[in-house]
Amino acid sequence: MSPARETATGSRRPSARNRSVIVIGASAGGVEALNKVVSDLPADLPAAVFIVVHVGQVSYLPGILQRVAALKTSVAENGARVETGNIYVAPPGAHLLLHDDHMMLRRGPRENLARPAIDPLFRSAALSYGASVIGVVLSGALSDGTAGLRAIKTVGGLAVVQHPKDALVPSMVESALRYAEIDHCEPAAKLGGLLAKLAAQPAGETLPAPPAVRLEAAIAAQEHASMQEADRLGELSVFTCPECHGPLWEIEDGDMLRYRCHTGHAFTADAVMEAQAIEADEILWSLLRTHQQRAEFARRAAERERTKDRSGLASEFGKRAREYEADAAVIERILESRRAQAGNGAGGEEGKQKESKR
Repeated sequence: MSPARETATGSRRPSARNRSVIVIGASAGGVEALNKVVSDLPADLPAAVFIVVHVGQVSYLPGILQRVAALKTSVAENGARVETGNIYVAPPGAHLLLHDDHMMLRRGPRENLARPAIDPLFRSAALSYGASVIGVVLSGALSDGTAGLRAIKTVGGLAVVQHPKDALVPSMVESALRYAEIDHCEPAAKLGGLLAKLAAQPAGETLPAPPAVRLEAAIAAQEHASMQEADRLGELSVFTCPECHGPLWEIEDGDMLRYRCHTGHAFTADAVMEAQAIEADEILWSLLRTHQQRAEFARRAAERERTKDRSGLASEFGKRAREYEADAAVIERILESRRAQAGNGAGGEEGKQKESKR
């Protein structure tokens, strides 16, 4: 095994000779899997580990992982040097990116309804470290991480996923298995040992990164991207961005269909559908509240007119109240149907995505 590069201060930076950079992405159900993975990573691991988990405004993940990890675990810092033998966790509200031998934190456009998102980290690692990268996708909903794994594979890196039967929420790993060339698929309890073994192996040849990978990495880093540059990613679609309501470009990434808008928001096809479902729910709840308030207002108006012996107006307001109540009942039935579908596993991630929206 070739040693990592050593700096003048004695710290070790990732080497291009071995697989010295491990990037891990997880979402719903991923913390338990992460605990199993990092607890089995040896203290002398010749690699730096970077972790993105879809989180809200506060995250306790570094402290949780440090309790079981032999490696030093910390929150990633903008501009900090990358050193092997460390675990770096993306903070809430910022994409974690790698650029040469240091980290960048950027509040770039959300991807797959998340920031931090997995794909930006994976793409930036592929561009900076090439074949030295191991990408890992763990439990989670929707399909963040698949496009990033594809980027890692294009430059000669390795793709590893948790076995879907071992994942609490298998959607992300199933997407990766469907659309990316996966090198290893194992239960979380076996991944730590596997990653330690792979990190000690020589890295293969780094291949040139496709221009589209470079462009999408630049967008996450908040470098300028014009409409013409976005047009190079795919064809203009008839759909609008669920985040900013601008036009969406349709990207054919191998067999995988993805979308990106002119301001940089990015989605897989299932993430677009999830965002549309969230928007539909918000509209329905707003309509329900409006009709319920109108019904209550009409009832009170009818009661007031009755006390003043104006039976005609009281009857009219009473009729309106019943119409508004009937409309509200229709909306309630639609919402109840959607809740039942969520309980059966269809659209069950909506609440989680709502919580993560910022």
